[in-house]
Amino acid sequence: MQQRFVPQKSVLALSIATLFAGTPLLAQSQDSTATVVVTGTRVANRTALDTASPVDIISADTLKTTGSTELNQALSVALPSLNFPRPTLTDGTDTVRPATLRGMAPDQSLVLVNSKRRHTSSLVNLNGSIGRGSAAVDLNTVPSAIVKSIEVLRDGAAAQYGSDAISGVVNVRLRTDRTGGEGTITYGAHISEYDLLNAAPPAGATWTGPNSRKRTDGQTTTVSAWKGLPLGETGYITIAAEYKDQNHTERSGYDMRQLYAKVNGAYDPRELTINRFDAWYGDPEMQQKTVFVNVGNNLSPDVKVYGWSSYQLRDARSAGYFRMPQDSRNVQSIYPDGFLPIIAPTVEDFSAAAGMTWSLGEWDLDTSLVYGQNGMNYDVQNTLNASIGPASKTNFDAGGFSYNQLVYNLTGVRKFDVGGLASPLNVAVGTEARREGYELHAGEPDSWRNGGVILPSGVPAASGAQVFPGFRPANASHKSRTAIGVFVDVEANITDKLLASAAIREEHYNDFGNNLSGKLAGRYDFTKNFALRGAVQNGFRAPSLQQQSFTSTSTNFVNGIPYEITTFTPNDPVAVALGAKPLKAEKSTNFSLGAVMRFAPVSLTVDAYRINVRDRIVLSENLLSTAVRNYIVSQGFIGVGGGRFFINGVDTKTEGVDIVASMPWNAGAAGRFDFTLAGNFNHTDVTKVPTTAQLAALNPAPVLFDRVNVLTLEKGQPKNKITASVNWKLNQWGVTARATRYGEVLSPGTTEAFDFTLKAKTIVDLEARYAFTRQFSLAVGADNLFDQYSETLPPALNTTSNTPFSNYTPFGNNGRYVYARANYSF
Repeated sequence: MQQRFVPQKSVLALSIATLFAGTPLLAQSQDSTATVVVTGTRVANRTALDTASPVDIISADTLKTTGSTELNQALSVALPSLNFPRPTLTDGTDTVRPATLRGMAPDQSLVLVNSKRRHTSSLVNLNGSIGRGSAAVDLNTVPSAIVKSIEVLRDGAAAQYGSDAISGVVNVRLRTDRTGGEGTITYGAHISEYDLLNAAPPAGATWTGPNSRKRTDGQTTTVSAWKGLPLGETGYITIAAEYKDQNHTERSGYDMRQLYAKVNGAYDPRELTINRFDAWYGDPEMQQKTVFVNVGNNLSPDVKVYGWSSYQLRDARSAGYFRMPQDSRNVQSIYPDGFLPIIAPTVEDFSAAAGMTWSLGEWDLDTSLVYGQNGMNYDVQNTLNASIGPASKTNFDAGGFSYNQLVYNLTGVRKFDVGGLASPLNVAVGTEARREGYELHAGEPDSWRNGGVILPSGVPAASGAQVFPGFRPANASHKSRTAIGVFVDVEANITDKLLASAAIREEHYNDFGNNLSGKLAGRYDFTKNFALRGAVQNGFRAPSLQQQSFTSTSTNFVNGIPYEITTFTPNDPVAVALGAKPLKAEKSTNFSLGAVMRFAPVSLTVDAYRINVRDRIVLSENLLSTAVRNYIVSQGFIGVGGGRFFINGVDTKTEGVDIVASMPWNAGAAGRFDFTLAGNFNHTDVTKVPTTAQLAALNPAPVLFDRVNVLTLEKGQPKNKITASVNWKLNQWGVTARATRYGEVLSPGTTEAFDFTLKAKTIVDLEARYAFTRQFSLAVGADNLFDQYSETLPPALNTTSNTPFSNYTPFGNNGRYVYARANYSF
């Protein structure tokens, strides 16, 4: 059962409130134009091209010019610095996929909604994909219909916003409409053909596989609407709702393996009739219902109340690896032709916020309370527990987990006239108190227990539900923590040409201690058309409760003896015996230098950056060697075969540059064109990996963080990503054309011989629109128009034959997506 938490009172918050007494932040207008930003600065009416740090603004109209209604996918198309890989066969990560900014980890960027911290997903990514070991915000819980714009600060901001803001900040600004509305229906499907590289058949086999395959699948219907309603004379209630029904995509390879046991020395005749495209390699099935409400009203000229709430229910189904008929993990009386186990998580997400802004003397104050909760429960379908035998169930409740967050904010802003400055000194001070909770609950006993069946070979059958053994009662936990922070943020024009800002923030966590972050930023306008800007800062990311609290256990048999293989919490006695320590915060140092150029009508920004991160938190390798097992036994732990745990200790250096150029062009009778050329060039080096004295003393010493994970950090994301787009509008007609070049990516192997380079690919998207009336319009388009895929894996790297593509492909493995969209405004 998910637990609701009540905030604790903050003495510090009351102290700061007292500071404001008797003496008003210029309230940041919800009606600001699209070029005014509120992210990365607490000065009102600062435009995107006038900031000391780079900020991208993505409008609601931009988000709509793609076939996908997922916010993460739409952002990845609009922003070269943001990547949204689409891994498959990765358990819960198939359903909750994380995005990354500037090549960093998914949990090293902060997500805000209306400038308030958004809660993260309860899922910690455990499998071999980008973001392994992270627990990040699921942006796809926000329907695009409620979005007014999205601001992306491409710079560290921990001194301004606290933990997680190492690579940048994504701020979703919600609609504030009193009138109007829009209904949208989008339907699309993948119409695609992909190449295959088939393994050689077993000796004497007569089946052969095709060289290519055509597919039409992934049919998706999305129905969404938003409506603005008046609240009193000046207030608003904006309501948005979305329903999404998505079929799965399947990009299986042709399984060339012998699937059945031989009959009298000959291949079973069923080898020639069984469906050998036996994997769901692609996007999951999904049904998703979302509602979002944003409210605000002026109680007086100086007092405004606001709030929002959201709820989403997501039911998904993805698959694991196919279990062959003769697989020892199968019971042939239940599945004579083998089975494809299905992981079917239900994700429930809720948030609610309430706040008020008011003036007190010369201070403008903003206080808010924001609650968010995300829960994920696993059903495992079309599977079995082989250790129970023919009596096994085929569907199981495997348990799940939930995360919740309660945040209280109090911020004050005012301007001081300071002699010698070219502008008033803008001062912001504030506090934030946060309480987080994490709960893991067990699945039903048959989902994890061993039923005692012994295989003909004399070895005990595998325990638990195949593909996803349930969480055990011993894994269940209920943890919480608190954190409180205070900050001061100042900004002013030292001269007419020099803008400077500084921020400092102190935070205290009751589990790992204190952190102090600071930031200095500046901008010098040499002329109205040319400026340099830069920043230096230190930041941090607190270890998440998910990383500190997640644990799971499975049972492996070694010579008939059961051993528990566990993802340990860092404070578990076995993990401590292996060298684990309490997790501490990741620390970062950021440097940036950029230029802003305006050559009417062209605007150009170039921003270089370096991000050094120390003590990154990573998930260790599975430590399962005989040496590890013997060492664990020598420490007095019987029946424990090894496992993995979260640990600090990876240092990285990330360097890159962002370039954005845009040009509007009014071509008269030929219409209006808006051109954009943007690119991100990025490189990461791992400069240190973790070790423990206990493991280093073993012979042979196991590796805590191996080359696959090192190379994933260094080369698992595109070394560059370049987007060129044009929007054209003439009367009722509109067209968007976009080409995105994804640079080279490495799909790493355990040795260099198994490395596989994914070459650069260019993905072209095209959409055409026509407005039949002022209210009704229709759009048709294609994402990945030319049906591009990454290179097909060779048989040596596709050992099951049926997973032909790498999960490191930065644009997914689904091919062309053709869609139509109807909009009606009211």
